[in-house]
Amino acid sequence: MDLSNLKPAEGSTKTRKRIGRGPGSGLGGTSTRGHKGAKSRSGYSKKIGFEGGQMPIQRRLPKFGFKNINRVEYKAINLETLQRLADARQLSKIGIEELRNAGFISTNQLVKILGNGSLTAKLEVEAHAFSKSAEAAIQAAGGTTVKL
Repeated sequence: MDLSNLKPAEGSTKTRKRIGRGPGSGLGGTSTRGHKGAKSRSGYSKKIGFEGGQMPIQRRLPKFGFKNINRVEYKAINLETLQRLADARQLSKIGIEELRNAGFISTNQLVKILGNGSLTAKLEVEAHAFSKSAEAAIQAAGGTTVKL
């Protein structure tokens, strides 16, 4: 055993670069950051969408479209969903509270009943809006519709 065959114990060495620890380490001086510029300085953080001074894409592309501020958004629920819910829970009246408890809508959503599927149960249905086909199908099955 002599100095030429010494080696560190197994698992004792770190593989992480220790930068900024003097010129003898080979990683001193600029500490791997290069010379000058924003990236070499402390506190640098690139803004989202920054493209090196080039005009960013979100400013190059034109604005387009139209956002209607008076739009009313409904959660669509089909007749087949109402039929399944009525069968599963033996309901004769389906309102907002029943739909919320079943997990179909969240607290402040508006509901529109659509006419997809068939309805055999006689139901009293409460909702904010109905399509013509849904309203006709509910009344054909002997049920009633209540607009909130």
